[in-house]
Order: sequence, then C-alpha cells, then structure tokens
Amino acid sequence: MRSELEWFKSSYSGDQGDDCVEVATCPKAIHIRDSKLELRGSSPRLTITPRAWGDFITELL
Repeated sequence: MRSELEWFKSSYSGDQGDDCVEVATCPKAIHIRDSKLELRGSSPRLTITPRAWGDFITELL
C-alpha cells in the first residue's frame, strides 16, 4: 500500500500559492518539487537523504 506524501510550502513563498518550493519529508528521504510546475503536472522531483538535507540547510544558515 502506497501512502501519499504530505507536501509543505516554503515559508519564503508568497501568498499566491503557485510559485514556491515544496518539501515532503519521510524517515529515509526528503522529496522536493516546484509547485508551479506541479500545477501543470510536469514537476520533476528531487529526492535526497535526510543527512544531505541537513547539510544543505546548515549551509543556508
């Protein structure tokens, strides 16, 4: 049984709702997509490990 991902919009995105980065977290993977492309049904998704995500976030701070 496949469960659907729960996507969260970036806190830096505006209120328009169609130009943002969205993230879905799982225990073993972090999924990232571009919502404006997702609305068109063509958004590629990037999947990385939680460690890689943590390293990325650390670099941003």
